[in-house]
Amino acid sequence: METNNLQRRFSLGRQSSMAPEIPSEEDAAEEFLPEPVHESVRMMYLANEGDLEGIKELLDSGSDVNFRDIDGRTALHVASCQRRTDVVDLLLQNGAQVDPRDRWGSTPLADAMYYKNHDVVKLLEKHGAKPPVAPMHVQNAREVPEYEIDPKELDFTNSVGITKVAVKTLEEDVFTDDDKVKAFHDELALLQKVRHPNVVQFLGAVTQSTPMIIVTEYLPLGDLRAYLKRKGALKPGTAVKFALDIARGMNYLHEHKPEAIIHRDLEPSNILRDDSGHLKVADFGVSKLLKFAKTVKEDKPVTSQDTSWRYVAPELYKNEEYDTKVDVFSFALILQEMIEGYPPFYAKPENEVPKEYVENERPPFKASPKLYAYGLRQLIEECLDEKPHRRPTFRQIIGRLEDINYHLDQKKRWKVQTPTCIQRLEALFRGYRTSPNNRSSRSTPR
Repeated sequence: METNNLQRRFSLGRQSSMAPEIPSEEDAAEEFLPEPVHESVRMMYLANEGDLEGIKELLDSGSDVNFRDIDGRTALHVASCQRRTDVVDLLLQNGAQVDPRDRWGSTPLADAMYYKNHDVVKLLEKHGAKPPVAPMHVQNAREVPEYEIDPKELDFTNSVGITKVAVKTLEEDVFTDDDKVKAFHDELALLQKVRHPNVVQFLGAVTQSTPMIIVTEYLPLGDLRAYLKRKGALKPGTAVKFALDIARGMNYLHEHKPEAIIHRDLEPSNILRDDSGHLKVADFGVSKLLKFAKTVKEDKPVTSQDTSWRYVAPELYKNEEYDTKVDVFSFALILQEMIEGYPPFYAKPENEVPKEYVENERPPFKASPKLYAYGLRQLIEECLDEKPHRRPTFRQIIGRLEDINYHLDQKKRWKVQTPTCIQRLEALFRGYRTSPNNRSSRSTPR
């Protein structure tokens, strides 16, 4: 069969996942004219149509299973785009190269992942197809970021005597999810900017190979969620000290220059404990930077996959403009939970909780009033105000908490000292009664 094919292009159906402009299937269909298909691209056409018998006839007649059109595309590329699992299997059994690259560098596996053809992905991987290049891969070695870590340096075994770190991985199977890749990229960009004792420390990343990984300091005591599950309600002094740690970390983020950082997912599982028992804010996967405006408006509503509904501010749930005060709202719910011992509206399904906030309902204060002494309850209520501009800033919150913490420390110190004072008075009284002078001065009973 004639294979003078370098000037032939197959343009029917889904195109390369890495092409600069990928036409819609409707546009591609309009471009296709029902004329006789040229021999050189007939196998690609049959792969697009899923015609197994036709492909077998071409192969039996000696057609090249690895024929490439002018764009470097093969029948395997086409079948992988179109979710033709049976065609992919037939082509591979007849010697099709598993990892051919088209003019844009895309492979059949990359195309299958882009179009979310999971069965095809599994089949190609079974035959040895390698994952595509990491989305953040650079061609010039000079452009490799300074924080880049050689993945060989990361030991995932149970080795003894090595420095432990925490890793967050973006696997190849989510490279087709633009939102997840963008969230990974944004979190990485943000972590490079922050350095504070109450914010988890960024150590480096793997971005030039797969899987891509963010590496941060390892905090062995776990997160606040697990701690609260074990301990239940905390003593006011402990809760306030924890709250100060969170507030200091959040104040740093909100006052970060030149761009304020909104966490947007502040909840107990995203707050970690270090080996000294202090707390650090972590997980910036859905954080936002306030670059030029004072408020943010999402292109689409925030979902329960983005953030925990139990701690989300009403304006964020309603997809309104919002600012740093969404974090203040979440913070107050965490502080109240530490005193109460239960998550906000714990008896309700999580997806129903935001509606309570929108209707200006707030978790009830069930714990003893003395646990909310020195203005602690008032502070929580102000942070949960339905009007974001009336909520205090974290700098103001820190000042209030420091004052509350001082009163709690004074009360604790008085409790410790009081028994000692009583013991001293009793000793003095005993000494007074047993002194010789006092015995001689007493009147004799009659």
